[in-house]
Amino acid sequence: MTRVVIVGGGAAGFFAAITCAEAAAKPGSVTVIEKTARFLSKVKISGGGRCNVTHACFDARELAKRFPRGERALIGPFNSFQPEDTIEWFRKRGVEMYTLPDGCLFPKSDSSQTIIDCFINAATAAGVEMRVNSGVEAITHEDGVFTLTLANAETVQADKVMLATGGCRVPAMGQLAVSLGHTLEQPVPSLFTFHVDAPWVHELAGIVIEPVEAAAAGLIEQGIILFTHWGVSGPVILRLSAWGARKLAELDYKFPLIVNWLPRRDVDAELQALREASPAKLIVNTPVAPLTARLWEALVLVAGIPRKTRWSDLSKSQRHALVQQLTRTELPVTGKTMNKDEFVTCGGVRLSEVNFKTMQSRIVPGLYFGGELLDIDGITGGFNFQNCWTTGWLAGNAMAAGGAST
Repeated sequence: MTRVVIVGGGAAGFFAAITCAEAAAKPGSVTVIEKTARFLSKVKISGGGRCNVTHACFDARELAKRFPRGERALIGPFNSFQPEDTIEWFRKRGVEMYTLPDGCLFPKSDSSQTIIDCFINAATAAGVEMRVNSGVEAITHEDGVFTLTLANAETVQADKVMLATGGCRVPAMGQLAVSLGHTLEQPVPSLFTFHVDAPWVHELAGIVIEPVEAAAAGLIEQGIILFTHWGVSGPVILRLSAWGARKLAELDYKFPLIVNWLPRRDVDAELQALREASPAKLIVNTPVAPLTARLWEALVLVAGIPRKTRWSDLSKSQRHALVQQLTRTELPVTGKTMNKDEFVTCGGVRLSEVNFKTMQSRIVPGLYFGGELLDIDGITGGFNFQNCWTTGWLAGNAMAAGGAST
């Protein structure tokens, strides 16, 4: 009987284990090993505890465009298993989803525990052996057999092994793959928020503005921005952090962020119209939509316009300064914070070393990969989970089918 061992009890590992066990229909032939005390810990905290399971993007090429690393490699896999398949997979196992206007899908229970329970129940029903507190210290491959040495010095043998140990926040987390001959692309963080050392920004914590245009490190993104107690966040910032992951790391997360609060508008003409329509009003009291009163006031003051200035008293130089502030606010970024402790990394196993039809290694027959251990990352958690479901599904089916073609 072919023995399959999956290292990593997270999203990709569990999906692969269930897929493989259900396809092989041989109880006890699949084991999933987790080094910590609990399975699916990242699923537990994702989406603020609600779990953003996937994203409502059902075209493989469009879906792949949401991955700063991995776009080309994922087109084929997404043609085999995409969000529609994910939704159906969970529906068949009793978990219904709902979709937010931005395309994010969550379980109707609004609880990540629903997803965890679904996985544990499905794995149990399929006969998957599940082991926690079982860190793998080393793997060797000889004469077609893998030998895994666990932290307690126990050894486990397998005909096929899948590495699904999650994102490599540090290179050491990818050492099992490296020890078997694979190359690790240098890991750096992706999906993070920006620290901004400007007191007026911190005072606006909780304010959301849409749409804005934000630029950093030669990249430009549009969307929602959120003020926080330490700087700025929101989808537009997370996208910048994802697409610019390597460049921002090179800059040591110290760079200017340029924000246009009123993109695609003739701001100078609008200010002149306000001046003519409301000459007696104080400038700080007449915000331009969609800017909130507090943000408008802050931008007026940062532009150097005194609080008591009326529109009729606004000079050309002051109007120019306000236009600049509204269209090119420069925020000094001095660091980063990972998004809600949901660690996503740019970097991992080099994609050219993996066959994306099966997720099998091109270097070691019988070795498979899935999830964020690969040099793949998406622009939000839902896309990253879809990578886990898709690569896990492909690997699970391939391991159940047998064969060692690379």
